[in-house]
Amino acid sequence: MKQYVFLILSAAAGIVLSCNGNNNATATNEQAKDSVMNYIQQRLASYEKVKLTTNLSQLTAGEKEMLPLLIEAARVMDDLFWLQAYGNKDSLLNATADEATKQFISINYGPWDRLKNDTAFVAGAGVKPPGANFYPKDMTKEEFEKTDIKDKQGLYSVVKRDAAGKLYSVPYHKAYKTQLEKAASLLKAAAALAEDAGLKKYLQLRAEALVTSKYTASDMAWMDMKTNGIDFIIGPIENYEDKLFNYRASFEAYLLVKDKEWSRRLAKYVAMLPELQEGLPVEKKYKSEKPGADSELNAYDVIYYAGDCNAGSKTIAVNLPNDETIQQTKGTRRSQLKNAMRAKFDKILMPIADQLIDASQLSRITFDAFFSNVMFHEVAHGLGIKTTVNGKGTVRAALQEQQSWLEEAKADILGLYMVTKLVEKGELEGDIESYYTTYMAGILRSVRFGAASAHGKANMLNFNFFQEKGAFEKTSKGRYKVNYEKFGTAMNALGALILTLQGNGDKAGVEALQKEKSLIKADLQSDLDALQQRGIPVDIVFEQGLSALGLK
Repeated sequence: MKQYVFLILSAAAGIVLSCNGNNNATATNEQAKDSVMNYIQQRLASYEKVKLTTNLSQLTAGEKEMLPLLIEAARVMDDLFWLQAYGNKDSLLNATADEATKQFISINYGPWDRLKNDTAFVAGAGVKPPGANFYPKDMTKEEFEKTDIKDKQGLYSVVKRDAAGKLYSVPYHKAYKTQLEKAASLLKAAAALAEDAGLKKYLQLRAEALVTSKYTASDMAWMDMKTNGIDFIIGPIENYEDKLFNYRASFEAYLLVKDKEWSRRLAKYVAMLPELQEGLPVEKKYKSEKPGADSELNAYDVIYYAGDCNAGSKTIAVNLPNDETIQQTKGTRRSQLKNAMRAKFDKILMPIADQLIDASQLSRITFDAFFSNVMFHEVAHGLGIKTTVNGKGTVRAALQEQQSWLEEAKADILGLYMVTKLVEKGELEGDIESYYTTYMAGILRSVRFGAASAHGKANMLNFNFFQEKGAFEKTSKGRYKVNYEKFGTAMNALGALILTLQGNGDKAGVEALQKEKSLIKADLQSDLDALQQRGIPVDIVFEQGLSALGLK
């Protein structure tokens, strides 16, 4: 009898099984399938379902009439992100019989677990390409860096290879012509219904941008909107999905309803940005740039997510536009997604704190502190430096694929710095102990996003740096206890380090920092595993759309 050796690797389950002979192979196949299915069931359970809704009575009849058009346009962005992140969604889903696996594929926009370092959980998926579908699968970084294609660092183009093997780029509006023309048509129809002049102008210009890949005018118009009741963020925006270079932008959409009262309360902090920039704990040359004068802070209920922002961990605050030129002339709008933020606080952060934060400090964790920490994280994206001090160009261009995660770490730390200074000035209610303890619980929440996430890497750096500086300790009961004085000292030291690396465009230094400190050590991993075993969600997944809003 012929002897066969079968080696079955289940990356998702983290097991390797081997056997001899057909019968044993069949049994091993079944074991592997069961193990993968158990993994998928556990991972599905780590997402808490949340209904996205709001008080629609605050909207006018015209605004309500716009919602179906905007949601349909958002769905186009969802389909486009699928093409960018994986490819043909239908072929993947149709090849999958199990409903649980289909659900998990949909959450991750592909066969890779985004919150487990992009681990493959579908047979044959292989390793996720770092360049996703923005570049040919067989293209190396070295090949790309040597090429002379147009739009080499462009946000809005996809790179392909011709029949002769030569690389070339295609702008999004040509690569995805049919889909973007459909989305543009929907935006124009919504603009015809818009009663707010600023919103009408923005939607018209955004429709034009989608079919030309020229977004500056619509970004400027978006910043000029002041009195709109609803907001719609749509297009290719963030570049997290391009882990090869952080050049290409991914499609996404948010449909938002403004909380005008909360937004009025937040408006006063914008005027303080120049003063806070001047006080950053770093040499003067790393803080010489001036924050944009037109920056805004607004609070919203989010009623629809699509594309990049809906993949894996869900965004709860947005700081846009990303264009550094617009930031320096117009500033940015920092949008706090209040209902999604509240869901993460109640369903995830507080249960984590109950398990891991010292009992004597639990009472200091509040939603208001969480809201402020997240809000000033977004504000802090506008602080620091956008152009290197030594002629290397923009920080984004100098740091390439290392830029996104370090920028998130900067925003974390400088956001906390802003909170500290505002509390000291009496401009922000509450005591600093509450903000620091809530921040500590927030780190424990966000490190669970894993090393495939820019936010996960940022929080791993924060955790390890703060631990080395004695900013918190692990008690005999296995709880984390904050040392408030050392917490502030560590905050300033890490802020100075990040700003210096960015200002110098020191990519090698950032890579070394990531390898040394942006990792989860065994003790922390044990605590995170315990959270999983207790059924505490890692993130949220949405019930959304017209039915969730009661409009269908």
